[in-house]
Amino acid sequence: MGRSYSYILFDLDGTLTDSGPGIMNGFSYVIRKMGGDVEDRGSLRRFIGPPLKDSFGRILGYSPTETEEAIRLYREYYDKMGGAFENSVYPGIEGLLRELKDDGKHLFVATSKSARAANTVLEHFNLKSFFDLIVAADDQERQTKADVIRFILERSGVSEKSGAVMVGDRENDILAAKEAGIDSIGVLYGYGSYEELTAAGATCMAESAEEIRHLVG
Repeated sequence: MGRSYSYILFDLDGTLTDSGPGIMNGFSYVIRKMGGDVEDRGSLRRFIGPPLKDSFGRILGYSPTETEEAIRLYREYYDKMGGAFENSVYPGIEGLLRELKDDGKHLFVATSKSARAANTVLEHFNLKSFFDLIVAADDQERQTKADVIRFILERSGVSEKSGAVMVGDRENDILAAKEAGIDSIGVLYGYGSYEELTAAGATCMAESAEEIRHLVG
């Protein structure tokens, strides 16, 4: 790529950790509690990455009131019934973060998860200390992933956006980076396909933690 990034923003689910099992179990729990049925567990993969409000409202078609209840149930499962720990760190990620930190890079987590869930996961896997900031979407100031990215850039005093990059596995990560005016690296070991990430306009692709290391300079 010929570029060295000083500010590296990481998505959490599907990028740092393979949180798929817990998220899919959470959605299965909610759908059944809401009176629905899950015939094809594989169909739940699409919910790994997008904000909960999008998944329940736009994708599943729940009303605003139903969506609110669905999010409450999901967090009940994820935060209180062990969903957060049905999870594992991807190979090479801890070493990647350590190397980048030792190189003086500024590392951030930019996630659509709740702040509570993100911090729980990062503490559980001893990854929290690598990051300058962990920023989650909320329902007030930061409703979208692009809002999360902009908040990180502003809070960190990043004036030159060419020095920042977003690393993520789904189209919402790539589109948010584009909206915020920074480059993006689409990771192919997560839950988004090459086609999805290409269509969203990822600056480049990485198949492993080692490739991320090479791409960020």
